[in-house]
Amino acid sequence: MARELADVLNQDCFCITVNRESLQASLGAHLRDAGLSERLLDVNSHLFSNSPVFLGHKQLEEMQQVIAAVEQVIENTAYRDAALAIAPNSRDFGTKGVFVGYDFHLGADGPRLIEINTNAGGVLLNLYLASAQQACCDEVSEFFGGQSKFTDVESELFAMFKAEWRAQLPKRALQTIAIVDREPQTQCLYPEFLLFQSLFERHRIDAIVADPEEFSISDGALWSGGRKIDLVYNRLTDFYLEGPESACLRDAYLGGMALLTPSPCTYALYGDKHNLSLLSDASRLRGFGVDEAVIRILDRSLPTTVTVNKDNAPELWANRRQLFFKPATGHGSRGAYRGAKLTKRVWDEITSNDYVAQALVAPSERQLIVDGEKRLLKLDIRCVTYAGKIQQLSARLYRGQTTNLRTEGGGLATVFPTPDTSRFCR
Repeated sequence: MARELADVLNQDCFCITVNRESLQASLGAHLRDAGLSERLLDVNSHLFSNSPVFLGHKQLEEMQQVIAAVEQVIENTAYRDAALAIAPNSRDFGTKGVFVGYDFHLGADGPRLIEINTNAGGVLLNLYLASAQQACCDEVSEFFGGQSKFTDVESELFAMFKAEWRAQLPKRALQTIAIVDREPQTQCLYPEFLLFQSLFERHRIDAIVADPEEFSISDGALWSGGRKIDLVYNRLTDFYLEGPESACLRDAYLGGMALLTPSPCTYALYGDKHNLSLLSDASRLRGFGVDEAVIRILDRSLPTTVTVNKDNAPELWANRRQLFFKPATGHGSRGAYRGAKLTKRVWDEITSNDYVAQALVAPSERQLIVDGEKRLLKLDIRCVTYAGKIQQLSARLYRGQTTNLRTEGGGLATVFPTPDTSRFCR
């Protein structure tokens, strides 16, 4: 069988690279502290990869089918009842949640959805990265030309926040947005918070970056720094707002004083990893009344996932080499373990906490030239969506057990979908 075009390019194409000077200039134009753009592109930051990732036309179509299938399940009343029944502080205001990220591994039999995230970071950084791509030959430049214009994509992202606002508070004017995370200045993606602040302000919305402890409630409204906050762009990993530092945000959200996106309700429906055990269980889905065509798509594309408990723990330990273990409400790669590398001490931690076990799907690879040598890096594909529509494709290149931003030559990478080659066949 002939190799797919995307596979060939991921192994043998090295000619598309990032124009670092252009990237730094565009970042610097919207970062008030010019030193931050230099820090982002420092040789030791490993945030941006110099090379893109190629994605086959058929693979992208299959990803879109999986996303559409998940979205259909999430609209199912029985599924929503099951997901929200175990979710604290979840009130549904009808918002969709900004930047829902579907993460895929590219298996030999097609894309496999390994998890869904509801506060996907790196979207703006990936947009700047994509705008700085350059090719070393006209053939490649022409072949992969036609990317969306930077300002058009930015406008589409801002329109998403406006859509959220209209869904919950259509009679009020959106005037102030707060971008929120714990100790934001210490976060590795803090520059992205400032890029969002710039984006909002260029669309004439007052914007601040704040810690959750910097809020108060007065006169039935949410306040920070003397400003009344209308919308909170939530980058917290306290997904259910259970921590004491999140008390004001929790009360403002539950009381409808301000719009919070993504909200605990969005997380409960999409991002809580307990949901993977529902989405990958054909029997449960049939019990919910889900259409058989949707069930077939999910059965093919989601690795079987179960919640770890005392009853299945012995079997899971025995089969651990074929499994990957994740905290049910974790984020990033924290606390995630490949079963083959588990020690008894770590296993005791897993069985004492809230974990899920997922059938292992190895990531595909991208070959790069780093320091003059060819190296194979693992890759994940992320589809960032709003209301089920893909807004951005991106990849993360890495070495090791889980994704990271510490691999030389790795980091965030632009994704180039290859054309449908079947239309050229006779």
